[in-house]
Amino acid sequence: MKGFTLLAAVSAASAHTIFVQLDAGGKVYPISHGVRTPTYDGPITNVASNDLACNGGPNPTLSTKEIITVQAGSTVKAVWRHTLTSGPGNVMDPSHKGPTLAYLKKVDNALTDTGIGGGWFKIQEEGYANGKWATNKVIDNAGQHYIDIPACIPSGQYLLRAEMIALHGAGSSAGAQLYMECAQINIVGGSGSLPAKTYSIPGIYKANDPGILVNIYSMTTSSKYVIPGPPLFTCSASSGAGGAVAGTPTTLLTVSVPEATAVAAAEPVEVEVPAMEEVPSCTVAQWQQCGGANFAGCTSCASGFNCKEINSYYHQCT
Repeated sequence: MKGFTLLAAVSAASAHTIFVQLDAGGKVYPISHGVRTPTYDGPITNVASNDLACNGGPNPTLSTKEIITVQAGSTVKAVWRHTLTSGPGNVMDPSHKGPTLAYLKKVDNALTDTGIGGGWFKIQEEGYANGKWATNKVIDNAGQHYIDIPACIPSGQYLLRAEMIALHGAGSSAGAQLYMECAQINIVGGSGSLPAKTYSIPGIYKANDPGILVNIYSMTTSSKYVIPGPPLFTCSASSGAGGAVAGTPTTLLTVSVPEATAVAAAEPVEVEVPAMEEVPSCTVAQWQQCGGANFAGCTSCASGFNCKEINSYYHQCT
């Protein structure tokens, strides 16, 4: 029995994970460069704890003096590893299934802001589709967690919070394991304004949320999983849309309209009539995901963009 207990403990420890480095602008920055990494890879299980913002508490994080420049509208990759010295084949135990998420918070000083409190908004989420969890996609993709940075937010310093939630023990209270770290970034080339509504961490999750307290072993390939946290912020949703059907082009058509006192040949009159084009039921904005293995979302890009394969798990509109 002691041997079994020890084996179980070792197995549990091997499943932990850390967001160790950021891949941005075509450059993979060194481990802990601009990312507040802990030396221990443990989870946070109390969703009401201040440690939920950028980790800490049982997993003390190291300070970093770097701020990474990130282009608005670009895609960055949070790189996850089991420990600070693990390789791409050692990300997290595949039994630890759950969603991936990412949040931003605009700050005056990314070096010193703790992240605790308001100002956060969600920019990425992926859960469960066709029997596959988002965390397993990250594992299969050598620890790379793709995050689209909105183009419609102001330039300036932000905290980027990348998160993976393991739900193997989430059938009981406080059983979900939350893993997160914060990267210190400076977004350039942005435009627009911050979301009208932002959220506080802690505060984004509750212990009894259906995405936090859930028995994943009773789920089937067709089951629906409710991703926890606030609504996903997107530029298309924030800008709104006017007109009867957004993106529907209009075309000048020549229509013959006889005058009241018709003669043999009526003069044609130009009338502007909407072209009868088929409009996709949903479209994906620039830099958003539009396909990939087991992807179940929209696959049609907004006008002017094409769905490009980045890898077998991630296609995006460019």
